Amino acid sequence: MFERPRGGERAVLVHLVLESFEGAQDFAEFQELAASAGAECVALITGHRQAPDSRLFVGSGKAEEIREAVERSGAELALFDHALSPRQERNLEALLRCRVVDRTGLILDIFAQRARSFEGKLQVELAQLRHLSTRLVRGWTHLERQRGGIGLRGPGETQLETDRRLLAERIRQIRLRLDRVDRQREQGRRARRKAEFPTVSLVGYTNAGKSTLFNTLTRAGVYTADQLFATLDPTLRRLDLPSAEPAVLADTVGFIGRLPHELVAAFRATLRETCEARLLLHVIDANHPDRSAVIDQVDAVLEEIGAESVPQLQVFNKIDLSGDLPRLERDAGGQVRAVWLSAVTGAGIDLLKTALVERLHGEKVHGWLCLPPIAARLRARLFDLGAVVAEQTSPEGDWLIEVRTSRGNLNLLYRRDGLRAEWVRSGFEIPAV
Repeated sequence: MFERPRGGERAVLVHLVLESFEGAQDFAEFQELAASAGAECVALITGHRQAPDSRLFVGSGKAEEIREAVERSGAELALFDHALSPRQERNLEALLRCRVVDRTGLILDIFAQRARSFEGKLQVELAQLRHLSTRLVRGWTHLERQRGGIGLRGPGETQLETDRRLLAERIRQIRLRLDRVDRQREQGRRARRKAEFPTVSLVGYTNAGKSTLFNTLTRAGVYTADQLFATLDPTLRRLDLPSAEPAVLADTVGFIGRLPHELVAAFRATLRETCEARLLLHVIDANHPDRSAVIDQVDAVLEEIGAESVPQLQVFNKIDLSGDLPRLERDAGGQVRAVWLSAVTGAGIDLLKTALVERLHGEKVHGWLCLPPIAARLRARLFDLGAVVAEQTSPEGDWLIEVRTSRGNLNLLYRRDGLRAEWVRSGFEIPAV
């Protein structure tokens, strides 16, 4: 019977290019994943194959090559850059005499290391248990036996059945806890909707610079690092915009090609911030060698979580590395569709804020208001928004104020701040509420 090693980070990396597989098969990204998990790469095994083998995933000859590399290097585990079936993992472990971890298990391990909040830890544990539930029968053949001993012989459940029952119960408890956390988050979302603060959600491929941009915009101090999945837990902060209502900026988990379905399901509650956002900031590494493929992969994940219909503003980050200049790009209708910037140097950040005001609050409007003394609070609100261009005082004590602001702010001034139609002198029309 094969006893799986309990520890060890020395790994043999196995990457097969499958001709029948549709999608990105980036070996460099796989090496980054292994490094992010803390693995020490001692050997690299690559190859091509038309389709995976049903028994070992790789062919018998390639499996023997991997076994020799494991023995020669003293590796404790073999990492595969593909999802393996439970049967394939079991057969490979018996042949290689070491732990076998597929791409899904590797990403789950990284998430387990990165999760810091109570909710994040629960979500990762749920994903791990779902993944484990199909893999209880591997190197441990004792799980298939009934427990022996005085009073335990005869009819009863096997150890495997006991573990499955305990696993199902733990999954049920985690789901109940996550439901409670989600209800608390929903209260926060209702409060933001009541306050009419728009939510902007950062999305993008992992290591595209989302958290760095988040810190630059909000000074939140979120942990950042040049590694995959540096941050997991969602963070929300107030985002002040020039001459406009503030927004709520949400930093979410980064996406990656072939993201495990267990993770998508476990993080669905967290990703609701993305689905219910007014606008998505799709952060893209402008220096990435295959930008278009990365964009397509992020769009595929957004479609999977039901956020494909949320409006997007593309943000091409890291122009300090790509050599591009900060700029705005507009579509045929004149709407801003992309911003080029550097979150590290700050170049182009003002352009992004301008684009956010335009996308969230619409076009600028300009006019004159005549406010009586009883509208002092409204006058202060106009100054808070940075909407006052000029101000005069009439002999009667009224304020004659020249105002330039967004259409969205004007709607809020009517609905929430008490602006009356009789106070408008020129330039403004009563919005349709």
